[in-house]
Amino acid sequence: MPIQPTSKIWHNGNLIPWDKAQLHVMSHVVHYGSSVFEGIRCYGQPQGAAVFRLPEHMQRLIDSGKIYRMTLPYSLDQLTSAVVELVEANGVAPCYIRPIALRGYGEVGVNPKNSPIEIYIANYPWGKYVPGDDGADVCISSWNRLAPNTMPSLAKAGANYMNSQLIRMEADINGYSEGIALDVNGYLSEGSGENLFIVRNGVVYTSPLANSVLSGITRDSVLTLARHLGIPVVEQSLPRELLYIADEVFFTGTAAEVTPIRSVDRITVADGKTGPITKQLADEFFGIANGLRPDRFGWLTPVNVSVEQTVTV
Repeated sequence: MPIQPTSKIWHNGNLIPWDKAQLHVMSHVVHYGSSVFEGIRCYGQPQGAAVFRLPEHMQRLIDSGKIYRMTLPYSLDQLTSAVVELVEANGVAPCYIRPIALRGYGEVGVNPKNSPIEIYIANYPWGKYVPGDDGADVCISSWNRLAPNTMPSLAKAGANYMNSQLIRMEADINGYSEGIALDVNGYLSEGSGENLFIVRNGVVYTSPLANSVLSGITRDSVLTLARHLGIPVVEQSLPRELLYIADEVFFTGTAAEVTPIRSVDRITVADGKTGPITKQLADEFFGIANGLRPDRFGWLTPVNVSVEQTVTV
């Protein structure tokens, strides 16, 4: 989906014009992928707009930086306030929000210590991420997720997404909406940019973080909602073939939100329709995100932006 520019981008404490947010080609990040980032959504509400789980996203950005020895020069409160400032300044909601911390122009060489840390935050309109109006048709990728103790999966780092690009491009070339990667031991891991859930016999299953899984904010939200609704949840290593006999399968993620999966490797999931548990969780998720159900977990950060379109689940 092409990027729709907005007016301003937040850069190191200041709002600058969109077209002025530029990097030198010799910046460390360009050569070595030295960045950590977040993806956040701001949803329309009946009385305005709100950012979904903003503090949790910005804490993960700080954590990702810490893993890569990038101490960010702003506190959690400063980063969350920056997002609110930007969204309100651009007046765009619903929107997608992309904070990124990166190693800028300083020295050439693998060691990044003398390259400055720059932080940018952008927001822009963005709609559905995973193709498929009635559920996604996906495949098992030939590419595995990152092996433990190679590149840290708990960090949402730009370099990690080279692996994701291989998964997504392969799926696209072969006519699928998305690919699912296995971990180094052959167990289910996740999609190129989504966490994976399976429903069988009324139980919701998902792979644990040890299976090279990103600690997804939406993943945590769905686990919280399932437990609140009394749906049994199990986090354990899962074999590939469980996908083929599942009652329901779905992705979660900030971009993907809650996306049902219709088929895996051209094997239809159950009857190919969105299952009742997937629908129940999606309705609860979107109901809270869009302000149509109580924010019982304190997940919404209000922003002062008018939303013209009607808000629905």
